[in-house]
Amino acid sequence: MRDILQLLFAHQTLSQKQAYEVIIRLSEGDYNEHELAAFMTVYLMRSITIDELQGFRKALLDLCVSVDFAGNDLLDIVGTGGDGKNTFNISTLSCFVVAGAGQKVAKHGNYGASSVSGSSNVMEQLGYHFSADSGKLKTELEEAGICFLHAPFFHPALKRVGPIRKNLGVRTFFNMLGPIVNPACPGSQLIGVYNTEMGRIYNYLLQQDGRRFTIIHSLDGYDEISLTDDTRIISNEGERILAPEVVGHSRVQPDELYGGDTAEEAAELFRNIISGNGTAQQSSVVVANAAMGLYCAGNFKNYEDALQAANESLASGRAALALNKLISLNQ
Repeated sequence: MRDILQLLFAHQTLSQKQAYEVIIRLSEGDYNEHELAAFMTVYLMRSITIDELQGFRKALLDLCVSVDFAGNDLLDIVGTGGDGKNTFNISTLSCFVVAGAGQKVAKHGNYGASSVSGSSNVMEQLGYHFSADSGKLKTELEEAGICFLHAPFFHPALKRVGPIRKNLGVRTFFNMLGPIVNPACPGSQLIGVYNTEMGRIYNYLLQQDGRRFTIIHSLDGYDEISLTDDTRIISNEGERILAPEVVGHSRVQPDELYGGDTAEEAAELFRNIISGNGTAQQSSVVVANAAMGLYCAGNFKNYEDALQAANESLASGRAALALNKLISLNQ
């Protein structure tokens, strides 16, 4: 690691092969926590290159515990995190709305490193027990329409750096990797990014994959459709910017997206919103993200139909039913 750090401190970048080898050696325990902390902080001071991200990603996917969901056309809705906004768990809620609308979801998530409650935190609070058992996960997928893949159970390297990321408490390049290393390899992905540059990098990578994707970024800094400002949308079809009134038929204020100060508060907000007891603003944001996911997956010819389906899923209780079914299967 010393040679790698000296190279990076000299403002050099890693080749794809070097980046790949770093993750392989990391997973084997070759680096101590101080070396890893120094390595991760480099990417707080400069942007990651496409070669570096490709190398890191390939290593994680080569090392990951595989799951086989053959025959299922899957969607994942996930954000990079690290936007510093402390919103409620919008992406995870949107996944259940999508499942309630009939689209199968393989949700990939982790504990929050730079936020109060990541998707794994809230799922744990809701009573979900993480598993890497393909058979069990496939049953959840078939009966509840959704399963949850806790990243450290599938990626040895992510498990090793988890405590360091938490202690740093700031966004690292692992935030960038999470959305693009789902072990289920879903055919469609809705990915929220914290800045436009990250969106451009993802666009390049995902174009190579040949799968359906939509990248979203609210222009005021959220890694999701926040309805607090216009949203930049990048997909297989190109790039556009849409106003809140178009994607959500409303505009909300930042304080209406508050996610609580603890994982317990985040889970309580989650329960209220999915049961139909959230505010109109909270519901609008969740439904807008779910609709974009449904549209990305190719279920609807236009976004307005997807928005109507997402609204019906939440209002009818089908989204809550998907959650309750998942938790009951998981006991």
